[in-house]
Amino acid sequence: MNAQLHDEQPAERGARVIPLNAARQDEEPAERHPLERRAAAGLAFLRRRLAGEYEVDEFGFDPELNRNVLLPAARVLYERWFRVELAGTEHVPQKGGALIVANHSGTVPLDGIMLSVAVHDHLERDLRLLGADLIYQVPVLGHLSRKAGHTLASPADAARLLAKDELVGVFPEGFKGVGKPFSERYQLQRFGRGGFVETALRANVPIIPCAIVGAEEIYPKIADLRPLARLLGVPYFPVTPTFPWLGPAGLLPLPSKWMIAFGEPMPLDDYGPEAADDPMTVFNLTDHVRETVQQMLYDTLLRRGPAFF
Repeated sequence: MNAQLHDEQPAERGARVIPLNAARQDEEPAERHPLERRAAAGLAFLRRRLAGEYEVDEFGFDPELNRNVLLPAARVLYERWFRVELAGTEHVPQKGGALIVANHSGTVPLDGIMLSVAVHDHLERDLRLLGADLIYQVPVLGHLSRKAGHTLASPADAARLLAKDELVGVFPEGFKGVGKPFSERYQLQRFGRGGFVETALRANVPIIPCAIVGAEEIYPKIADLRPLARLLGVPYFPVTPTFPWLGPAGLLPLPSKWMIAFGEPMPLDDYGPEAADDPMTVFNLTDHVRETVQQMLYDTLLRRGPAFF
């Protein structure tokens, strides 16, 4: 997606700003019953929230809330509904900065949430996603996105995260990908102007291609009510086989089978930071990453088989 510079967002009021790796872990006596430990941990969590004794980083990332509330809620969909399987996890570095570049789809962008769960639970790292401006203009959604560790898709924010050796995720297709019709499923849209390549070059971090299969079937978009979308100020207003015909029930995603595959890292050491200012180099690298992700999508689709089994 196209990246634009934005002013730095202040950390949440009432919360102490600390380094990311300083999130506190509560210790519980080993002899306690598991239910007692969970209850005690839950009460301690509520006490700290009410007292304002929690910690966020400069982007508003709240590791404790993410770990205890946001991720467990998403994990239900991940494990029970979409039954996500992973491949290529050995390609994601255990430490140091890297840029995960994935396809974007699904009408409602649940793929970013599922990718975050996968990285946290199986790679034991926090994924810092770069999101479009519209996400942060929605009061509750924008607030929760920052709490989960995500931020605006801006070169400045991306550079700061990578400088802190964070694992950053980006969806270069943006709304063009997530809002495309079902007839164009698993066909990558344009990868913007290559802003993610410029960011990776300047930060000298590898690009890790990622293919997400399954999101295309959760809300098959068969039509777009564009006049209504313009009225609401959104990129599209989808019509699916269940929405708006079934009312609120139509918002339930279909239980498609998901697979997430990580490809081999693409190191950029041979180019150097100055290559970020060469439009031809950026274009060629962007096109190479796009072709790699597209081929990975085809391969992963074959491995998955039927969409709902």
